[in-house]
Amino acid sequence: MRRLWLTCAVLILGLTAASASPVRIKDLVEFDGVRGNDLLGYGLVVGLNGTGDGLRNSPFTEEIMASMLERLGVNVTGEQFRPNNVAAVLVTAVLPPFARAGSQIDVTVSAIGDASSLLGGTLVMTPLNAADGQIYAVAQGTIIAGGATAEGDAATVTQGVPTAGAVPAGARVEREIDFDFGSLTSVRLALRTPDFTTAARIEQAINADLNRGVAIMLDAGTVEVDIAATRARSPAHALGRIENIRVEPERRARVVVDQRSGTIVMGSDVRISQVAVSQGGLTIRVEEAPVAVQPNPFAPGETVVVPRTNVGIEDEAGIGLAVVPDGTSLSEVVAGLNALGVAPRDMIDILKAIKSAGALHAELVVQ
Repeated sequence: MRRLWLTCAVLILGLTAASASPVRIKDLVEFDGVRGNDLLGYGLVVGLNGTGDGLRNSPFTEEIMASMLERLGVNVTGEQFRPNNVAAVLVTAVLPPFARAGSQIDVTVSAIGDASSLLGGTLVMTPLNAADGQIYAVAQGTIIAGGATAEGDAATVTQGVPTAGAVPAGARVEREIDFDFGSLTSVRLALRTPDFTTAARIEQAINADLNRGVAIMLDAGTVEVDIAATRARSPAHALGRIENIRVEPERRARVVVDQRSGTIVMGSDVRISQVAVSQGGLTIRVEEAPVAVQPNPFAPGETVVVPRTNVGIEDEAGIGLAVVPDGTSLSEVVAGLNALGVAPRDMIDILKAIKSAGALHAELVVQ
């Protein structure tokens, strides 16, 4: 276990050292106005192999099916039909920025009734609305579901999620977003991780590359670029040059802990003050071994069960009291923690205790 922890620590050290290299501005920011828009629709999936909605439990499926048939000229008023090869679904998609009418986008389909699987189904033409209530795309196509279900008389096995799937390029854009990007006189760059140092470096890098003061830092998360001052032919030309400028981002000292898998990831700027750590374990074991007591042959009485309990307490030796010295680099911090000789899951508890003691100079993120 200790060898595994040392291997993980070396890997984390290599990853954090590599992340210190400059990256493109497009990987650090979002451009104001260049964003996607969420779309939502309510539709019907047909062609299922008996795995659709039970119409007694999902009356809305019958309603949408009747409405669709009436639009197609089929009169179903007063008729009772209960097929098991249809399912009501919610259809979601993201309209990417600058999407033009006629282009195609991917959609995700999810059952909302009691359908057991969407495998082999076909999504019938479904309008997709945005938050303003307007229809921006229409979806239709064969569903690709990533799960599978097998069942018998006494057992059922399900792998993945067969009640959700995707339709690649299943929606066609019918309406474009009204946004005149070419008329912008300035564009704001929104940092994905706000930081004053990183924002200042972005400002300096843009001004140095264009040899003029076109960018100004507004706050820790925003840098504004004057498009006219760039002397570019259009805002698209200006951002096409700016987004490829490389900047070395500044990152906070952070330790990320995943309690479910026992994974610990440390940033290269993590520091630790000298601290003494003692770690051990106390195990309490209770075992029940009841004994049946019977009377002698032909003797009066009845069989009774006598409880018998064995209780034991084990106190593990632990590591004693160990001193973790000051860490001036990630390698020294890892070496000091490895000297404790504990498993990664126990290391998580030690890191929490060190943070509570004020000796861990980093943000501790527990997932």
